[in-house]
Amino acid sequence: MTPAAAPRRLPIVLRNRAFGAVWVAQILTQAAGRMFQVGVVWWLVGHAVGADGERGLASGAFLAVSTLPAVALAPLVATVIARCPRRTVLGSAAAVAGLVAAATAGWTCAASPPTVVAYGAALLLAGCQALFDPCLTTSVPELVDDADIEAATGFELATQSLAGLAGGLLGPLVVDAWDLTGIVSGCAGAYLAAAVLVSVTRFPRAAVVADDADPAEGAPARRTLRRILADHRYIRRVLLCFTAANVFTTAVYVVMPLYTRSVLHAHGATVAALEAGLGVGTLLGSFTGARLPGAATTVGGACLALMAAALGMPGLIAGQTAAVAALTVAGWCVGAIGVRFVALFQRMVPAEDKPGFFAMMQALLGATFPLSSLVFGALGDQLSPRALCVLQAVGLLPVAVVLWWSGRRIDAPPESDGAAEAVPAGSAGSATGAVPLGEAR
Repeated sequence: MTPAAAPRRLPIVLRNRAFGAVWVAQILTQAAGRMFQVGVVWWLVGHAVGADGERGLASGAFLAVSTLPAVALAPLVATVIARCPRRTVLGSAAAVAGLVAAATAGWTCAASPPTVVAYGAALLLAGCQALFDPCLTTSVPELVDDADIEAATGFELATQSLAGLAGGLLGPLVVDAWDLTGIVSGCAGAYLAAAVLVSVTRFPRAAVVADDADPAEGAPARRTLRRILADHRYIRRVLLCFTAANVFTTAVYVVMPLYTRSVLHAHGATVAALEAGLGVGTLLGSFTGARLPGAATTVGGACLALMAAALGMPGLIAGQTAAVAALTVAGWCVGAIGVRFVALFQRMVPAEDKPGFFAMMQALLGATFPLSSLVFGALGDQLSPRALCVLQAVGLLPVAVVLWWSGRRIDAPPESDGAAEAVPAGSAGSATGAVPLGEAR
């Protein structure tokens, strides 16, 4: 007799109702945050700031405000997550964000608000999101069994890209249809729905995780972030390369709306198409990056060079098709680099240093986004968007050369030993949400 085939298990979001509810809450909050960012930037460039106004500086300052809380509040966020119940933190962050968005929506319905209202709302919403996202990652063991942690983390990380893609698509379209009121009203509904979902969800393993988290006697003291980075000088060199690269790559979020308005003379649908190209490319790169042959730094240097060519292409060839294709290629490079280098870091960093190392890496790379937004925003009022595209390409090329040249020592460091945990390249994505070339959050 032929043995019966083992029944196929349902996806974790269907098997585990608690995780499924929190996963839907994640989609709602992250899509709302991304929709707000992209939509308000397009509102500033295409509607609020006149032809003679400083559109570049206005949009760059807005993006800088939107990303500052994730960096500035990192120590406070870590303390709150460590001391408070996860469900309380998640529900409170989503509820406060919903109330802020609802109050802003009420203001926009009553009268046309000054642009400073959008900046204030962005600061508050970004602060709530800076608390929600890391708390969600930390709460996964409280929602699923140990055997399902990898599958749950995979869903969580994939959702970040998908929610960002959906929010980037909807933002400009909603602004063109319903102005700023439509954006903040949609965000309010999404945040409040997420708060309700979290509040009615029971975290089944919260007590077990709390018991396991009690410090054991004789456990070694946790090392400081500065000490961790000092002990990994080869990785430090790689991170410095990506920090420099981030200044030029993240400028795309300022350049895209300016390019659409001044060069293509198009509307929000075009901004949505450019965002979609970047998002789809990033997803494709995340799935295929682990299959690229060669050492990580060789692949990284080649991808940075290809990204430089892609980001510079719209500056040489003006057109929507060329711009969408170029951003798709650039997004693919971002995804591929993320997979390869997170895997490299997983192999080289000892297990006890990984939590602190990845937190430090995320803060270091995230700190470049406000700088990039302000610099390229100010330059956008002095130079044409096509010139900014070329400037991005020129800035990336030397970083690509330095990364490739450093790879001879980084990929096989003399001090590496068996203590570093070896993981397959394809599994790196399930270990952490941090990527060397980050997206705006």
